[in-house]
Amino acid sequence: MIKKIFLFLFLFSLFASLAIYWQFHQALHTELLFKDGKQEHFLIVKPGSSISALSKQLEHKGWISNRFWLRNYGRLFPRQANIKAGTYNIAPNTSVLSLLTQVVDGKEHQFNITFIEGTRFSDALMALQRHPHIKQSLNNMSIPQIAEQAGITNIIDGNPEGWLFPDTYAFTAGTSDITLIKRAYLQMQTQLATLWQQRLSGLPYETPYQALIMASIIEKETSYVAEQGLIAAVFVNRLAINMRLQTDPTVIYGLGERYQGDITRAHLREKTAYNTYRINGLPPTPIAMIGLSALKAALNPEQSDYYYFVSQGNGQHTFSRTLQEHNTAVRAYLNSRKNQ
Repeated sequence: MIKKIFLFLFLFSLFASLAIYWQFHQALHTELLFKDGKQEHFLIVKPGSSISALSKQLEHKGWISNRFWLRNYGRLFPRQANIKAGTYNIAPNTSVLSLLTQVVDGKEHQFNITFIEGTRFSDALMALQRHPHIKQSLNNMSIPQIAEQAGITNIIDGNPEGWLFPDTYAFTAGTSDITLIKRAYLQMQTQLATLWQQRLSGLPYETPYQALIMASIIEKETSYVAEQGLIAAVFVNRLAINMRLQTDPTVIYGLGERYQGDITRAHLREKTAYNTYRINGLPPTPIAMIGLSALKAALNPEQSDYYYFVSQGNGQHTFSRTLQEHNTAVRAYLNSRKNQ
């Protein structure tokens, strides 16, 4: 009789355990209840959150119908429920267990921000300020103060223009703006140092910073990568004979907020620190963020005897050796504009 009782209790316990296991399995492998049809669902786990708090959060969001199983799974298997704070992107068709694994592994979502070639340091700051997942710490600082905070050295009058490498940077939610600026600065330092060591001999730059200034002018003159080496050659050739660079983007940069889309004769005559129609040599600082191709062109320009170039109106340029050739190319360009 006793044996039968023990056998009954054993079988009862076995079936009860199997039933509980099956319930756990079903609950944890059930897909989350996303009813809005969105492809991205962000989950923010706050620091110090427990598995109980997480289960309550998911129930409140309507992602699970009953938090009992997830909460008690964490109690039964605490090592598998050591969740980490962060912002997680939960994909459609994700199960409860997959979500838990993602949060335990700390696989936070990587947000992105892009600094664009040819734009300015102030544009990068604006992009940082507009991003909803970046921690703001620079809002009340001037640009020179920001440069100091980021450790950006070798600058004129506190102007860090040109020192951020344009690229797409991945980061987790809550990363500070100054952290991303430092990353972009370090990336430009690395690229410039490497290319400076590989530069063509005989270039008219005494320092890497001067090469950075030249690269920024090339960046603004053309986005057509195939011509950047020739654009660089023109400017290098001009510097070699003490000819002024006479490049419009430097005039525009010197005008600052006064530039409204057109360069006038008065603008060309105005002597600013950046007006290369009025000053000799390079302007004091870069005038834009510089892509890798423009940086390479500045430090390894093509070999040519060109001293002039003019737009063809299609993103490409006509290059000339003499002023007479250049004037002919300019007239051809103006005539094409009239015909259009």
